[in-house]
Amino acid sequence: MKPFTYIAHPARVAFGAGASARAGDELDALGASRVLVLSTPNQRALADRIGASIGGRCVGVFDRAVMHVPVETVRDAAARARELAVDCTIAVGGGSTVGLAKALALDAGLPIVAIPTTYAGSEMTSIYGMTEGAQKRTGRDPVVLPKSVIYDPMLTMDLPQRVSAASGLNAIAHAAEALYADNRNPVMALMAKEGIAALARVLPRLVPVSAAATETERQRLLDARADALYGAWLCGSVLGSATMGLHHQLCHVLGGSFGLPHAETHAVVLPHALAYNAAAAPDAMREIATSLGADERTSAAQALHDLLRALDLPLGLEALGLRREDPERATAIAMQRRYPNPRPADAASVRQLLQDAFDGVRPGR
Repeated sequence: MKPFTYIAHPARVAFGAGASARAGDELDALGASRVLVLSTPNQRALADRIGASIGGRCVGVFDRAVMHVPVETVRDAAARARELAVDCTIAVGGGSTVGLAKALALDAGLPIVAIPTTYAGSEMTSIYGMTEGAQKRTGRDPVVLPKSVIYDPMLTMDLPQRVSAASGLNAIAHAAEALYADNRNPVMALMAKEGIAALARVLPRLVPVSAAATETERQRLLDARADALYGAWLCGSVLGSATMGLHHQLCHVLGGSFGLPHAETHAVVLPHALAYNAAAAPDAMREIATSLGADERTSAAQALHDLLRALDLPLGLEALGLRREDPERATAIAMQRRYPNPRPADAASVRQLLQDAFDGVRPGR
């Protein structure tokens, strides 16, 4: 076995149907008494519900979290937190809301209780990101790691199938890159493979049930949602310990500089990033393919592309709003800063990767 270093990041996790009702207990553990609840505009009702559940400790709700965490939004939220003398935040939602909470933690040291409602996995990492001037800046700092994470599958029951699928593939991307990261270790590998397998099994089953659904049908969906959160938890934990490679670099460029939707961009780019790295990381590709349930004739990149198609997700970046001339500029931006990657990044090859992702072609072996 190769030498390795593994650092476990401390986090308190409450998992289970109805767990969000115990948000007050998590605040008690932190000694928090003046809490600002964060959400996107679409999840304001849920944020209000969580705020009501913690009683007088909720001093306000800030419902302006958006994708890619613009610094302007961070400044407004920080001003609101100072005005209310906040000593903790509760982030209710997906990566956008958790990202805003992390920015506030970085700005003012405010501890975070995260209640994720998608499968982004950001809640398990010390990675933060903010966008300013069409450039997304990322970094790592222990202060932004949530102190408590509450996984309640009941809060994801009405998540649309397409949002669920894209979010789940975003989580798979975290684990896939960890399997060929330069700081890979056996603990991360176990979690990564289990996380990919759990999500690949369950994503096709995350179809919301109708109001007339039987109790058995609702329980079946609740179990599937719990499995998806379990997979996202593992994949997020892996990302928290692994270095990010070319895949994440390109997605940060496409999101921060071109405004593409975060999860869908990860889903579209991942098969092509895996194909790019396949020859340089053959063991990792076999592990990813096996975790996805692919047969021996299908590569990891092809299996991911086929999963996108089966989930009825967009296959190409053009469908997400990228213009035909944009891959050229995206390549130039990406080449300004290199992330560690098994196969060195050169402009011509990265440009071809982005063209393939733009066109949505099925990768070769």
